[in-house]
Parts: sequence; structure tokens; C-alpha cells
Amino acid sequence: MKTPDWRDVGAVEDLSRSSLTEIHVDRTRIALSHADGTFGAISNACNHVGGPLGQGRLDGEYVVCPWHNWKFHRCKGHGEPGFEQDQVPGYAVKVENGRVWIDLNSASPRRKSPHDPHPLARAVEREPGPVRVAGISTTVMDVAHPRYSTSDALLEEAIHHAGTGLGKETRLIRLRELQFRACEGYYSKSARACTWPCSITQMDPGDQLNPVYEAFVHWADVIIVSTSIRWGAASSLYYKMVERMNCIQNAITTQNRVLLRNKVVGLVITGGQDNIQAVAGQMLGFFAESGCVFPQFPYVAHSRGWTAEDMERNVAFVRNSAELREGARQLVDGAVRMAETLLGAEITRPRLARGGRKAHRCDESNEPA
Repeated sequence: MKTPDWRDVGAVEDLSRSSLTEIHVDRTRIALSHADGTFGAISNACNHVGGPLGQGRLDGEYVVCPWHNWKFHRCKGHGEPGFEQDQVPGYAVKVENGRVWIDLNSASPRRKSPHDPHPLARAVEREPGPVRVAGISTTVMDVAHPRYSTSDALLEEAIHHAGTGLGKETRLIRLRELQFRACEGYYSKSARACTWPCSITQMDPGDQLNPVYEAFVHWADVIIVSTSIRWGAASSLYYKMVERMNCIQNAITTQNRVLLRNKVVGLVITGGQDNIQAVAGQMLGFFAESGCVFPQFPYVAHSRGWTAEDMERNVAFVRNSAELREGARQLVDGAVRMAETLLGAEITRPRLARGGRKAHRCDESNEPA
């Protein structure tokens, strides 16, 4: 048994003013709590990803980690009910002559109960097979009462062409059909608190963003993302998705780990108002910073301009535009060609694909009479 190593960590009067305090004794960091007139001391490092427990809060007799809300008893260090086998070291504490003392040699063992790794945490290794194309629709609408969407129509054309025209594996994911939480700002607490897999996905089995993460990181070689233009910006669901994808980009920052390699992204952008280039610029910037690459002409787009508020005419134009549908097909052609080049795949197509074409704006003057 170790000889006690009692250390004076401060005055009772000072330390009792806060329910939870992070203190340093030499190289030992301790979360010191005060409740009901008594002090408790446990290791400052959470078992999960090392969050600073002393910067958290008290929930009854449990310290709540500020990063991901794991809980440990403030005196004994064991986890909350149901997770008692998870334990951080606890320390003996005493009060003498108005001072708080901690025995550094009294630390109980740290125990981490086994946790099955999240399915998304597996190694990123491309499975053999042809180029795989995923479509991500970010259009917002009532699923029970769907409407015609110009961005969805062109995305569906692109994915259909990838499957039937180019013979590729395809998936189409509509964000509006998924229930997923908004990003809750773990990055704001600490860069290391924004983890891959996403902290929310790990904690909430009901969060349904898994298919999106799976497609981007593990499955797809080509990703076609579609959005409408709303007040000069991409859709709210697009931003909700990319905010949650910060965990992918942050792996580069914190671990020098690039999760998206040889991923080719193309964009479909449509709307009743203008601002195509600004929307495309934000989207291209985000995916570039996440490690993706783009075909020579990376987006197909349509807008009738700021003053064109008659959306029924906008919808009719897209419905009847063979040019836009061909643009969607060419977008996929170019993206697939680039993916095949990056992957070193054999280029075998059931049809001769035409070259890519610069994304264009279709003005009202181009409408059929």
C-alpha cells in the first residue's frame, strides 16, 4: 500500500464557492466538487475521449463531462447507474484547519468497460467493384404531401443515368426522409470534442444521419448533391447536413486523418431566385476542404433570376427542358470519368458519354414560346 501523499489544494472558503473546480497538483489534474458541505475529488480526464470533467457540471452526485455528457460519481468515480463498470480514479479528501487536502496516492483504478465500436468507426477501405454513385437530396418538403422539385428532378435524372446508362451502383438519399439532430456545437467546446464518428451519432441510436456518413466515407466514389436556392443560399437541410459533417473535416485538423479520399462531388443547384455562383462557391469550398475533388465542370444549375417570382413557370421550364436533363447526365459522366481515373478503374460504358459542359443559367429569354 502506498504511503499517503496529502497535498493542500486550497482554502475551504474559496473552494466551496463553486460546485465544481478543475485543479492542478503537480502534473495531476483533478475535478474537485463541493455539494452538501462535502468535497469529492476524481480524475479530471473523462473515460470517453479525455474531456475535462472539472469544466463540466454537477447533476446530483454525478459530474457531467462538458464534452459528451458522460457521468461519473463525484467522490467514487464510477459511472452513472447502468454504466458502473466505467470508472475514473477517485481520491481521498479531508478538511483540516480550513484547508482542503487530497491524497494523490489514494487514486482508485481507472476502468473502461468494453464498448462495441460504432459501425462507422471501421477502417476506410474501398470494397472492390464498379464506381458507386450516391445522390443526396437536400430539398425540404412535407414527405406526406410531396411536391415537384426541380432540384430533385435533375438529381433523379443524374442518378438514373448513372445506373441504367453507365451501369454503376447507385443510392439516392433524401434528407427530408431522415430524422437527425442538428449539430450541437461540440467543436465549440474543444476541437477534440468533435469526433469521428460524430458524437451525436455515437450517443443517439435514433439519429438517422448514418446513411449519409456511410455514403460519403465508406461507400460512394461519386456524390451528387442537390439543393434549391432559398434567399440566395442553399437549403436549410443542406446546412444542417454539412454542419454535422464537420466531424469529417475536423479529423484532418485534429488527427491529420483524411476520411474522404478519391471522392468526386458534383452539384445540382436550382431555384426561383438567382445567386447560383455564390451557392456553388460555398458548396465547392466546403467539399474541397473536406478532401473531395470535382469534375471539370462541377455543377449544373438553373435560375430565372431575382424578379422571376412566378414559380409555376420556373417549374414548367425545368419539366420541359431537355437541355437541363442532358446537363445532369453530363455532370454524372464527367464525375464518373474522374472517379475511374482516380481509382485506376477500367472505363467500360454501355454508351459513349459526351464530354462535360460548363454549368449554365437558363434565362427567361431561353424559354419556349
